[in-house]
Amino acid sequence: MFEIGTSLREARVRRGVEFAQAELATKIRGKYLRALEEEQFEVLPAQTYVKGFLRTYAEYLGLDGQLYVDEYNSRFVAGAAHESHIARRSAARPHRRNRRIETSVVLIALGLIAIITVVVISAWKASGGSPPAAKPAIRSTRTRPHVTPALLTVDVVRGSVHVTARSGSATGGVVYDGTIQKGHEPVAIRGRRLWVQIDSPENLKIRVRGKLVHVLGLEPRVIVVTPTGWHPA
Repeated sequence: MFEIGTSLREARVRRGVEFAQAELATKIRGKYLRALEEEQFEVLPAQTYVKGFLRTYAEYLGLDGQLYVDEYNSRFVAGAAHESHIARRSAARPHRRNRRIETSVVLIALGLIAIITVVVISAWKASGGSPPAAKPAIRSTRTRPHVTPALLTVDVVRGSVHVTARSGSATGGVVYDGTIQKGHEPVAIRGRRLWVQIDSPENLKIRVRGKLVHVLGLEPRVIVVTPTGWHPA
């Protein structure tokens, strides 16, 4: 076990890196970098961001990013998972008792239905009636509404990628701003025209209106996305 924040701070000071320089290189806001060094993880938006930012910042400082993520999981995630497991076990007993009661009720209902069915068939045979004509099946003509795919969908295939999307242009309102990890669900970004900054396009699978497109390059890219495709900003 080691101190995550202290280790990050010592590595940054040892390399002579300021927060502004680290923010520019990692695309992570300075206040989040400072929160990582002070282990104030509640400042970050969500647990997924904590792990992504922690890995990216550690690797930028020349450290083993996975080691820091594992240490975070063992100290701040494993305990919560254990408590959740205990809570589920304590709630299992009344659930089993309720299921037994429900099963008994269902069996009684099925028995009553069987008795009623026998009585109805016997009465029908005694009266010499004929079975009612079966009604023709009515096919549903309801059609599913057409859903237009999002203008831009990004899916990480390796590592982690920071994506910033603004409406219309570089000065437009922020539509999306975050770091996406491999294994995360694809992020759908809607709009009519998007100004998009991507720090690692080679790690992304990008779709425009559901159609796969290719954004080549190993350096950060800024592109403009419209319903007809994309072009460099």
